[in-house]
Amino acid sequence: MDTTEIIRLIAGILALTILAMIVLYMHTLATTLKKCSLTTRTMQPGMVWLLLIPLFNVIWHFFVVLAVGKSLGNEFRARRIPSTDPEPGKSLGIAMCVCGACGIIPGVVLVYLVLLFIYWGKISGFSRLLDQTPVAP
Repeated sequence: MDTTEIIRLIAGILALTILAMIVLYMHTLATTLKKCSLTTRTMQPGMVWLLLIPLFNVIWHFFVVLAVGKSLGNEFRARRIPSTDPEPGKSLGIAMCVCGACGIIPGVVLVYLVLLFIYWGKISGFSRLLDQTPVAP
């Protein structure tokens, strides 16, 4: 293998890894929405997958974050899960989306990625909390 082939191979592996992470992130968001009852959910879980559309996803991400936060807040109240945040994850998610929208500015992409992983972890934690807390009658 020459240098060009090695670079292409590494770029391909990196691209597939990033795509896999994006899909796992969206899966977490969609699964979390699925765990919210129909009456508390403000977005259908399938709508999350619109984040796969380039450029459109920059704006759509704001809508997804807002819907996930509102749905979680509604579900937490319905299940009587104590929360200091009326819309869990919303503030962090909006900050992440703003950094993503400003990604053309050098250095902001790194901040976006850090916030993305923190937000992803928070939503994943909320999703596990919904698994542990029964639905109130």
